[in-house]
Amino acid sequence: MAERVLVVDDEEGIRETLAEILADEGYRYHTVGSVGAARAALAEQAFDLVLLDVWLPDGDGVDFLVELRSGLFDGPVVVISGHGNIDTAVRAIREGAFDFLEKPLSLSRVVLTVDHALQQRRMERELETLSQRFDRDETLQGASPAMRKLKEQLKVVAPSESRILITGENGTGKELVAREVHRRSARSAAEFVALNCAAIPEELIESELFGHVKGAFTGATANRTGRFVQADGGTLFLDEIADMSLKTQAKVLRVLEEQRFERVGDTRSIEVDVRVLAATNKDLEDEIAEGRFRQDLYFRLAVIPLRVPPLRERREDIPQLVEHFLATLARQDGRGTKRADPEVMRCLQGYSWPGNVRELRNLAERLLIMAPGPTITVDDLPANLRRDQATPFGPLLEQEFGSLKDAREAFERAFIERQLERAEGNVTQTARALGLERSSLHRKLKSYGIEPARP
Repeated sequence: MAERVLVVDDEEGIRETLAEILADEGYRYHTVGSVGAARAALAEQAFDLVLLDVWLPDGDGVDFLVELRSGLFDGPVVVISGHGNIDTAVRAIREGAFDFLEKPLSLSRVVLTVDHALQQRRMERELETLSQRFDRDETLQGASPAMRKLKEQLKVVAPSESRILITGENGTGKELVAREVHRRSARSAAEFVALNCAAIPEELIESELFGHVKGAFTGATANRTGRFVQADGGTLFLDEIADMSLKTQAKVLRVLEEQRFERVGDTRSIEVDVRVLAATNKDLEDEIAEGRFRQDLYFRLAVIPLRVPPLRERREDIPQLVEHFLATLARQDGRGTKRADPEVMRCLQGYSWPGNVRELRNLAERLLIMAPGPTITVDDLPANLRRDQATPFGPLLEQEFGSLKDAREAFERAFIERQLERAEGNVTQTARALGLERSSLHRKLKSYGIEPARP
């Protein structure tokens, strides 16, 4: 996506000349003639660079540069002046300007300076992205059939501009998949902005998404830029989309259809270019049937559906994941890495992992810190993983059953009890491990007379 430049100069001729230069070089641009108009533009749109004149009708450009650097804008600022002197140039550079250009402007110098500034901006973003990827130890590890299928799907869908709905249980790595889609897309040099819809109160979610103007509601003491504007030119990831209210769903639907919206308390329309990825751990078709999710929004979001498999469906990936987590966490904490005994791996592969990859990562961190020696043994595991991993179904084979139906019911009962024990009595986690609806599991527990024992 073409980078966007804000030109702030009170001379119309200079604004027009710079606009022509920027357009010829393939940049998007917006021109204003005052400090006040620049503030409004920055509140409404995302920019990658600012060309800023020193002498403006409603303020000093270098003073405005200080305001920009205080949090209003984090990109490069090139200061321009028709009354340039050494003191002004030194002050501008000291306050954080990328460069200082004197009028009359050399057009070739302008092009070169803008190119260098934006190149540095891109490098900083790439370094930030690499740093984030390094810090996020949960990478797409695994060579199981389920993970190979997911990775092949990512190769195909990521370069497109289509919207993607990512489904999967908590802890499977849905945000990680979204980041991988962004990384492999044509928008990878722009921002990846994530918002957990379940973590934002309903009365604030619209402000988070669309931004607000000063005085829009109690506590709105300044203009706020929303996530859609932050992600302009890039990717917006809406996690736990099913937790969004119907009112907000309607507004998100409109943005997806029109690529424009109004901030809370404002009547001016803002246009954006954003690829939206969404994720949920709920069955949206069930949510639609219950009237909690808009069907039209579902069709807009689920152009391409991706399912992230739970860890119990790819147990063969557990050894690789454990080794990866132990090595990554050791590097981050400055510790010596540890290895897991083969018997430990067998125990881990026999567990149902209701918390999925996140739960496994947390266990690896605990073992790295708490295990006394360089090798992690079964004795280092938590009690629920140290229990006898031998199958509890052997005695069933010695019993006499009157029919296949009786044998099947006996096995089913023992299997449910085993999974319930592994989940420490948590019915919801047990239902997920068994691939059942919670209501269906409750009926089976009642029919077999099984009472879940909470810890």
